[in-house]
This record gives sequence, structure tokens and C-alpha cells, in this order.
Amino acid sequence: MPLLKIDDLHLSIEGNEILQGLSLEVPAGEVHAIMGPNGSGKSTLSYAVAGRPGYAPLSGEVTLNGESLLGLTPEERAAKGIFLSFQNPVAIPGVATMNFLRTALNAQRAARGEEEMSAAEFLKVFREKAALVGLSPDKLKRPFNDGFSGGEKKRMEMLQMALFAPRFAIMDETDSGLDIDALKMVGDVVNTLRGPDRGFLVITHYQRLLDHVKPDVIHVLSQGRIVKTGGPELAAQLEAEGYDQFTEAA
Repeated sequence: MPLLKIDDLHLSIEGNEILQGLSLEVPAGEVHAIMGPNGSGKSTLSYAVAGRPGYAPLSGEVTLNGESLLGLTPEERAAKGIFLSFQNPVAIPGVATMNFLRTALNAQRAARGEEEMSAAEFLKVFREKAALVGLSPDKLKRPFNDGFSGGEKKRMEMLQMALFAPRFAIMDETDSGLDIDALKMVGDVVNTLRGPDRGFLVITHYQRLLDHVKPDVIHVLSQGRIVKTGGPELAAQLEAEGYDQFTEAA
């Protein structure tokens, strides 16, 4: 049984069908990447899986470890183990970072029937994960993402992923705006979290992130459906030849 299974998903936004029968399976223990041109439906797919309001599919099915996610709230999906790293993370002025993250983490643990993490336990784990993503202590004393650069916000996204240790993580163009060191950091976090019970879906335009996050399978998404699937070598082919051939074939 695949960890994440998407079957014949159709989704429209304002009358335009963005996802047109998209099907995809990601087994546990694997990292899959989705590449494709602008407007192909990559972010829409991530929102549909995470349950963003306004992105309910018209038809199809999305399951995590055999359990349907459709009909669940975003919070319920997160408690089941779905994590979405945003392309443009938001700031929340006035909300203390550590309190916010501890509250979110304990809400997920409570939903799963697990004991809450004490302040001391959380602080120990928080410091360990913050060091992994290279966020300095002074940044962590600020309100959530307030005054952060684009790269620092992406590091905060990776900190959250490391803290929550989700069953299935979707990374929506995490490489956007990152320098070389930050790309390596993203690779380090994913490679640290990789394991036989966890899966990843990495959405990107470019090969550069995949030099650090080694995918098992690469899919090309064009005009709302998967048009080609291959091994890691497909990224180099796309980098050299572009997406036009797949746009024309879709």
C-alpha cells in the first residue's frame, strides 16, 4: 500500500480545471519530486492534499496510509501526519515563535492521544532542531517570522518540519529564493528525516535542490496531470531540454 495515494483528482478554481485527473503514488520511505512549468498545477496539488480552504477537489481521492484525507480539516490532516512547507511563509507579528510552535506541536500530539511536551522538553528539542537549520537564537526570540528575510523564513519552515517530524511532507518550491548554503541546509534536514515510515513530495522548477535532496522518482506535471515519470536522471534532462515538449504533449 502506498503511503500517499492520489487517484484521478480533478479540481477547479473559478471555473478553470487546474487538476485534470491527476494520479500519483508515493510509497513509504521514498522521496518523489514533481517538476513542471509555471501554472501546471503544482501548488494547487499541494493545497488540495493539505486541505487549504477553496481547494476542495471536484472528484477523485487522496489517502494517507489507506485513510481518506478528503473531508478532513487542515488541522486534522496535520494531526494525521501531513505537513506543507509553504512557498511564501507568512509572518505573525506579536506571536512569540517558541510559544506558537509548542502550542501547534502539542495540539497535534493531543489530537493523536499523545502526552503534551513540557516546556523543558520542548526547549531541548527546539534548540537541537534550530541548530540543524542554522537559525540563530536571537531570531528565535522574535515574533514568528517577523522581520525575517525570505531565506530565514524558509529556514523556519524547515525548523517546523524537523520539529513536527511529519509522516508525509510536501515541500512547495522550498528552493525559491535560497542561496547555496540554504539549499544544502534543506537537503540536510530532508536527509536527516528520511526513514522507512516517512515520505516526501518535493515540488520544484529546477535541478539545483535535487542535487541535495536526492529523489527516488521524478514526475513531470503539465496542464494538471502527470505526463512523465522517471528516475533522478530526468531532472538533468529537464534542465537541458526544458518543459516545452511536455506542454505540447499534455
